[in-house]
Amino acid sequence: MNAPTDLQIIKGPDGQPAFVVLPYDEYVRHYARAHELIPNEVVGYIIRDEMTPARAWREYLGLTQADVAARAGMTQAALSQIESGAHKARKATKAKLAAALGITVEQMT
Repeated sequence: MNAPTDLQIIKGPDGQPAFVVLPYDEYVRHYARAHELIPNEVVGYIIRDEMTPARAWREYLGLTQADVAARAGMTQAALSQIESGAHKARKATKAKLAAALGITVEQMT
Protein backbone atom coordinates (compact mmCIF):
# COMPACT_ATOMS: atom_id res chain seq x y z
CA MET A 1 0.00 0.00 0.00
CA ASN A 2 1.36 3.43 -0.94
CA ALA A 3 -0.15 5.94 1.50
CA PRO A 4 0.85 9.60 1.01
CA THR A 5 3.45 10.75 3.51
CA ASP A 6 5.66 13.74 4.20
CA LEU A 7 8.48 11.47 5.36
CA GLN A 8 11.64 11.18 3.31
CA ILE A 9 13.88 8.14 3.62
CA ILE A 10 17.57 8.61 2.87
CA LYS A 11 19.59 5.54 2.00
CA GLY A 12 23.12 4.93 3.14
CA PRO A 13 26.10 3.84 1.00
CA ASP A 14 24.90 0.24 1.23
CA GLY A 15 21.52 1.14 -0.28
CA GLN A 16 19.68 0.46 2.97
CA PRO A 17 17.55 3.07 4.77
CA ALA A 18 19.80 5.14 7.04
CA PHE A 19 17.84 8.31 7.93
CA VAL A 20 14.28 9.60 7.99
CA VAL A 21 13.43 13.26 7.41
CA LEU A 22 10.06 14.47 8.58
CA PRO A 23 8.34 17.86 8.85
CA TYR A 24 9.30 19.76 11.99
CA ASP A 25 5.73 20.18 13.22
CA GLU A 26 5.24 16.43 13.00
CA TYR A 27 8.48 15.86 14.92
CA VAL A 28 7.36 18.22 17.68
CA ARG A 29 3.89 16.67 17.81
CA HIS A 30 5.19 13.11 18.14
CA TYR A 31 8.68 13.25 19.61
CA ALA A 32 9.68 16.56 21.19
CA ARG A 33 7.15 16.41 24.00
CA ALA A 34 8.32 12.94 24.95
CA HIS A 35 11.91 14.15 25.18
CA GLU A 36 11.23 17.54 26.81
CA LEU A 37 13.62 19.61 24.75
CA ILE A 38 15.79 22.33 26.25
CA PRO A 39 16.47 25.36 24.03
CA ASN A 40 20.04 25.89 22.86
CA GLU A 41 20.13 29.28 24.57
CA VAL A 42 19.36 27.69 27.96
CA VAL A 43 22.08 25.09 27.47
CA GLY A 44 24.49 27.88 26.51
CA TYR A 45 23.71 29.81 29.68
CA ILE A 46 24.32 26.69 31.77
CA ILE A 47 27.55 25.62 30.08
CA ARG A 48 29.14 28.81 28.76
CA ASP A 49 27.97 31.23 31.44
CA GLU A 50 27.99 28.64 34.27
CA MET A 51 24.44 29.50 35.37
CA THR A 52 22.24 27.18 37.36
CA PRO A 53 19.30 25.76 35.38
CA ALA A 54 16.86 27.91 37.39
CA ARG A 55 18.66 31.12 36.46
CA ALA A 56 19.26 30.06 32.86
CA TRP A 57 15.55 29.37 32.31
CA ARG A 58 14.52 32.60 34.06
CA GLU A 59 16.83 34.71 31.94
CA TYR A 60 15.84 32.86 28.76
CA LEU A 61 12.19 33.61 29.51
CA GLY A 62 12.95 37.25 30.29
CA LEU A 63 11.58 37.12 33.83
CA THR A 64 12.83 38.86 36.95
CA GLN A 65 13.64 37.06 40.17
CA ALA A 66 10.68 38.85 41.78
CA ASP A 67 8.32 37.53 39.06
CA VAL A 68 9.45 33.92 39.41
CA ALA A 69 9.59 34.03 43.20
CA ALA A 70 6.03 35.36 43.39
CA ARG A 71 4.78 32.69 40.99
CA ALA A 72 6.57 29.97 42.97
CA GLY A 73 5.40 31.24 46.35
CA MET A 74 8.86 31.97 47.73
CA THR A 75 10.89 35.03 48.57
CA GLN A 76 13.16 36.67 46.04
CA ALA A 77 16.05 36.10 48.48
CA ALA A 78 15.39 32.34 48.52
CA LEU A 79 15.32 32.24 44.72
CA SER A 80 18.55 34.23 44.61
CA GLN A 81 20.27 31.64 46.82
CA ILE A 82 19.03 28.80 44.59
CA GLU A 83 20.13 30.59 41.42
CA SER A 84 23.59 31.34 42.83
CA GLY A 85 24.09 27.72 43.84
CA ALA A 86 24.44 28.69 47.52
CA HIS A 87 21.36 26.64 48.38
CA LYS A 88 20.32 23.37 46.75
CA ALA A 89 16.60 23.27 46.00
CA ARG A 90 14.54 20.39 47.34
CA LYS A 91 12.43 18.29 45.01
CA ALA A 92 9.23 20.13 45.97
CA THR A 93 10.93 23.50 45.45
CA LYS A 94 12.16 22.43 42.01
CA ALA A 95 8.59 21.45 41.13
CA LYS A 96 7.32 24.89 42.22
CA LEU A 97 10.04 26.64 40.21
CA ALA A 98 9.35 24.52 37.14
CA ALA A 99 5.64 25.31 37.34
CA ALA A 100 6.42 29.02 37.81
CA LEU A 101 8.60 28.94 34.69
CA GLY A 102 6.12 26.86 32.67
CA ILE A 103 8.53 23.95 32.17
CA THR A 104 8.84 20.39 33.48
CA VAL A 105 10.94 19.36 36.46
CA GLU A 106 13.08 17.27 34.09
CA GLN A 107 13.97 20.41 32.15
CA MET A 108 15.22 21.99 35.39
CA THR A 109 17.82 19.28 35.87
